[in-house]
Amino acid sequence: MKKQVNTSSAPAAIGPYSQGVIAGNLLFVSGQIPINPADGSLVSDSLESQANQVFENLRAIIQEAGTSFEHVLKLTIYLTDLENFAAVNKVMENYFSQPYPARATVEVSRLPKDVEVEIDAIVELA
Repeated sequence: MKKQVNTSSAPAAIGPYSQGVIAGNLLFVSGQIPINPADGSLVSDSLESQANQVFENLRAIIQEAGTSFEHVLKLTIYLTDLENFAAVNKVMENYFSQPYPARATVEVSRLPKDVEVEIDAIVELA
């Protein structure tokens, strides 16, 4: 059985998918892009500000499910330019401590709304 997770503190889904889905003791969070949920605007002034917004969107969904970044098991980071790898790492250090989640980072040709970063997560429920 699966349960949908939704919060107005993160951007609404822009397609036929859920912000998050709980199955068993795991939360699967859909890829988040740097949309400010307050007004729907894209954060685009720097890669760091985009990554911060993405992590804040992830945090909102994770908290809505009753857990926290401490319980993130796996992240997948999608970048349109792997030259931004170090910048994302620096931002990520503000949100996570050891033991860090497992992670994959891949370069893609394009992301929704032409943003530079998208991140999804698998989280253990607390």
